Amino acid sequence: MAQGFVPGSAVNPSTQVEISVSCRNLQDKDTFSKSDPMCVLFTKDVRSGSYHEFGRTEMIKDTLNPDFVTKFVMSYFFEESQKLKFEVYDVDSPKQALSSHDFLGRLECTLGEIVGGSSGRMDAKLQGASGKGQIIVRAEEMSSSKELLTLHFSGTKLDKKDFLGKSDPFLIFYKANEDNSFTAVHKTEVIKNTLNPTWRPFQIAVAKLCSGDYDRTVKIECYDWDSDGSSHDFIGDCTTNVRELTEKPNLSFELINQKKRAKKKSYKNSGQLHLLSVKKEIKPSFLDYLKGGTQLNFTVAIDFTGSNGNPSSPNSLHYINPYQPNQYVAAIQAVGEIIQDYDSDKLFPVLGFGAKLPDGSVSHEFPVTFNAANPYVQGIAGILDAYQNAIRRVQLYGPTNFSPVINHVSRFASSIRDGSNYFVLLILTDGEITDTRNTIDAIVNASHLPLSIIIVGVGNADFTAMNILDADEKRLCSNGKYAARDIVQFVPFRDFLGGKYGGNAQISQAALAKEVLAEIPDQVVQYMLANKIVPKPPRPDVLLPGQSPAPQNPPPGQNPPPGQNPPPGQNPPPLQNQGPMPSWASPPPGAPSAPPPAGGGSCPYPQKGPW
Repeated sequence: MAQGFVPGSAVNPSTQVEISVSCRNLQDKDTFSKSDPMCVLFTKDVRSGSYHEFGRTEMIKDTLNPDFVTKFVMSYFFEESQKLKFEVYDVDSPKQALSSHDFLGRLECTLGEIVGGSSGRMDAKLQGASGKGQIIVRAEEMSSSKELLTLHFSGTKLDKKDFLGKSDPFLIFYKANEDNSFTAVHKTEVIKNTLNPTWRPFQIAVAKLCSGDYDRTVKIECYDWDSDGSSHDFIGDCTTNVRELTEKPNLSFELINQKKRAKKKSYKNSGQLHLLSVKKEIKPSFLDYLKGGTQLNFTVAIDFTGSNGNPSSPNSLHYINPYQPNQYVAAIQAVGEIIQDYDSDKLFPVLGFGAKLPDGSVSHEFPVTFNAANPYVQGIAGILDAYQNAIRRVQLYGPTNFSPVINHVSRFASSIRDGSNYFVLLILTDGEITDTRNTIDAIVNASHLPLSIIIVGVGNADFTAMNILDADEKRLCSNGKYAARDIVQFVPFRDFLGGKYGGNAQISQAALAKEVLAEIPDQVVQYMLANKIVPKPPRPDVLLPGQSPAPQNPPPGQNPPPGQNPPPGQNPPPLQNQGPMPSWASPPPGAPSAPPPAGGGSCPYPQKGPW
């Protein structure tokens, strides 16, 4: 244990805690291999009495003893009974529905039970299914540190583990827990067939690596990767801490395999690990950029293809029911009502695709207002009015092409790249895309722009292929280039209807909004950091959601603040933050139809990790 770290520090009430999950001796559900486990966390709504999905870990292939790297972060309130449910599944397909996977067991408890356990830890037997297996859950208070480390490691003279080759080494970094155990927090890529690897530099938050405690032990393990995923060969490990990493230059560590040391008197080490460079910087937060004036610009793109069904039929996904919103309306309300709070002018462009227009042309990029000179509407009510008006004027047609609307918003985003604006495109669709290749090209090209894309699938179509665009497991690749970052989040709306959410539309919409918007803050910060954009000093005129300005009358000749009506006789303020208006139906001759090519690195082969 590193000097200066004292286990047993208590968690303060009303704070952020990080929950880590491990399992041991899970049931083996696979015939020819071991299970591929994933853990899903649910929280209980005291009002409805039902559990709602909070988040999922990654899937780890071929293991009955997973240590999940993905953490759950939530607020801990001393005065509340926060009921949790952990469910473990053997992942059998790319489908998101939990019914598509084998249930391995569950644990129901409260967050207080975990925090109040020995060193913030709870060990329990999994219930349900076969009743086989154990789950270990830890809760630890998070540091508020914004410090970020960039670490670059190499290895030399590693042990040879492969019979016909050398070794395929990768590293796993662990932080020390308060009970002197360790939790995995980062895995490097695999370097094939070498005993002298140099891994890519990686960034990790100090809060994640050591919970903000510079003297807390960090353990680094080196493995030889095996393709079956279940029997990676241990090479050796070493320990350090963040203080040592950041204050002592040219560090080298001996990798020790204790079993080999015990057997061989002449044993020295199993190779050496070298810290080539370390960089410490302050990572700005999403709120830092908002306080400095960054605006979120929200665009909606709606699927008007024929597969939605005749809008006059109650079975149509576009049926306008005066008593209950259809899924398109519910999704617009759920996402829009949150994100509009971050857009000062509340003016949103609304696009449509896959429709035959009143003039007989088929378009995959048209303003739902049918006014190319002014595609903007005011607020969420304006979006819904424009949508319902368009349903009565267009003929549902096809096919389902996403690339035109993605390229459209990309042209806006490419014109404003100084950090003053960030664009969010919400695509609502009922089916599989027909221009997959062009859509991947458009996403990869847009991945270096200030843009995030949310795709909500409505209806009961098979959306399995949509997960390719989400790229949570593997970065998208187009024309030999990787996406610079993951900018797409896909969610099927049906996952939030009925079942665990009951018949309460408000609960379903709140859960949907939480799921699809959860990644936006990190994506904004990723873009800013990648482009070396620092937050501007906080502006006194910038209000975060929930803050209300004192009403003031503007001086003569000036426009009123956003959201207030201008005095009689004055014109409303001009459109803000939307960039130059591109051509709608098609770009002018010689003009680009897509943003500049992305610079995310080459991808001659599919990118794989050691897990």
